[in-house]
Amino acid sequence: MAGYLRDAGFSEDLHVTKHLIRLTHELRGFPRHLSQHVGGFVIARERLSRLVPIENAAMKDRCVIQWDKDDIDQLKLLKVDVLALGMLLAIRRALEFVALRRGVPGFGFPHIRREDKAIYEMCCRADTIGVFQIESRAQQSMLPRLRPGTYYDLVIEVAIVRPGPIQGSMVHPYLRRKQGLEEEKYPKEELRPVLGRTLGVPIFQEQVMKLAMVAAGYTAEQADRLRRAMAAW
Repeated sequence: MAGYLRDAGFSEDLHVTKHLIRLTHELRGFPRHLSQHVGGFVIARERLSRLVPIENAAMKDRCVIQWDKDDIDQLKLLKVDVLALGMLLAIRRALEFVALRRGVPGFGFPHIRREDKAIYEMCCRADTIGVFQIESRAQQSMLPRLRPGTYYDLVIEVAIVRPGPIQGSMVHPYLRRKQGLEEEKYPKEELRPVLGRTLGVPIFQEQVMKLAMVAAGYTAEQADRLRRAMAAW
C-alpha cells in the first residue's frame, strides 16, 4: 500500500498519510454496503429466531436476519429466492382473453399445442418482439442462426446467449454442430450421456457439475462449489 501512496505523490512520513494507512487497514474486510434480497426466504425446522438474530426491516411487518448468504451457506440453512415475474401475469391474462374470444371456459396451457411449426418459423425469422426471453436484440440475432425447431432448442437458445457460454467460446462450436458443419466429439465416451443433448458442448451449469463428477471424481457438494465459483468469477 505504501508503494501505491508514493506513486500517487503522498509522503509516508506525514501524519495524515500514517493516519490514512491506519484507517484503511481498519476498514479492510468490512462490507461495502448492506442490502436486502427482495425475495429471499430462509427456512428452518424450528423457530428461526432461535438460530439467527432477527431485526425489523424498513418495510412495515417485515423482518430480516442479520446474517448474509455466505453465513447461511456455512450453516446449511435452506434459502429460497422467490421473485416476481410480470410476464406470468401477462400470460394468465392472455389465456383469459383467448378463453373469452373462443368461448372455451378454463382455456389454459393443456389446450395449447406443445410443438407448433408456425411458431418455430416465426422464431427463426426473429419475429419475437413481445415474446418473453427471446425478444432482446442478442436473442433476435441468435435465432436465425440457431433455428430452433423444438422446445428444447428454445431452452438452449435462452441459455446460450449468456456471458458464461459466450466468454467460454461455447456458442460457435454448438452452432457449427447444430448446422451439420462440425462433427460431434467427446474427449471420453463416458461424457456422452452428460453432453449428448447439447452436441458435446457444455452449456448449462448442471452439465458443468456433472462433468466435474464424472471426469474428476468430484462429490456433488464439491461440484456445487465449483458451480458457485464459476458463477461468481
